[in-house]
Amino acid sequence: MSVSPTSVQAHVPVLVDEVVAALAIVPGETLVDGTFGAGGYTRAMLGAGAGRVIAFDRDRQAIAAGRSLVPEDKVTLIEDRFGGMDRVLDERGLAPVDGVALDIGVSSMQLDQAERGFSFGQDGPLDMRMSQAGETAAEFLNSADETEIARVVRDYGEEPRARAVARAIVAARPLTRTAELAAVIRKALGHHPGMKTDPATRTFQAIRIHLNAELDELEQGLRAAERVLRPGGRLAVVTFHSLEDRIVKRFLRDRSGAAPAGSRHRPDVAAGPAATFTRVAKPVSPSAAEVLRNPRSRSARLRSAVRTDAPAWAALEYVQ
Repeated sequence: MSVSPTSVQAHVPVLVDEVVAALAIVPGETLVDGTFGAGGYTRAMLGAGAGRVIAFDRDRQAIAAGRSLVPEDKVTLIEDRFGGMDRVLDERGLAPVDGVALDIGVSSMQLDQAERGFSFGQDGPLDMRMSQAGETAAEFLNSADETEIARVVRDYGEEPRARAVARAIVAARPLTRTAELAAVIRKALGHHPGMKTDPATRTFQAIRIHLNAELDELEQGLRAAERVLRPGGRLAVVTFHSLEDRIVKRFLRDRSGAAPAGSRHRPDVAAGPAATFTRVAKPVSPSAAEVLRNPRSRSARLRSAVRTDAPAWAALEYVQ
């Protein structure tokens, strides 16, 4: 199913003004929008004076819809994962760049399309694939054993009763629809009208993150951004839950040389490579007005920093 330009334009990106401010765009600069989605950040970058935006998205529907939303002479749309932006930009002779913005997780456009299977808000096939390739949610849930399902739900959904959820899923197989899965989870965990958070939320998040390898992609994307940003280039990352935010926080802490000092219980380690980021800003959350306008923004957090002239760290130097 194609997405009409009208429906796509209705989606407003989260923390867009704050992201543009963090990018501190100088007219004519080249920036990367690592998660094009509905094109909100790309249009905001152009509006702030960017000379060119290189926009990535692994979702072919987003790329196809984007061709009618942004000016072709100023935007290069690339159907690929942002975790490989360094390779792609090098191959095309487009590196280095002046800024990189990443908006992590599923887009509103994907959530609102029932046939993509990301949301339990409306019934659809159990799919959840951002790139529309590879294993579907139904295939995973109907073939994985209870232990593996429990691990995914616990590790990526931070669900304290992951084993109960996994047991209920295995007992209810085969599952093919989002409404079926949500009903199984609610029955396993208990659900009643008026609950602040639907008990299915954490499990749906976990399955989506697992299928799309989102946390691995985020780590790869941060390292790729480090490699493509010129000295003085800016990085801005918006996350939506603690697992994502923890990765970004740790990356910027380590890359800025702000890792905790040693103590008598944990002696100092030898000095590592030079800091590749500086001016790490305090995290920014949406205003009350934005949350009221867009409830999906309530858990968002923006972290940003500025690239130094130090060489990018080698893979083995990444501090865990």
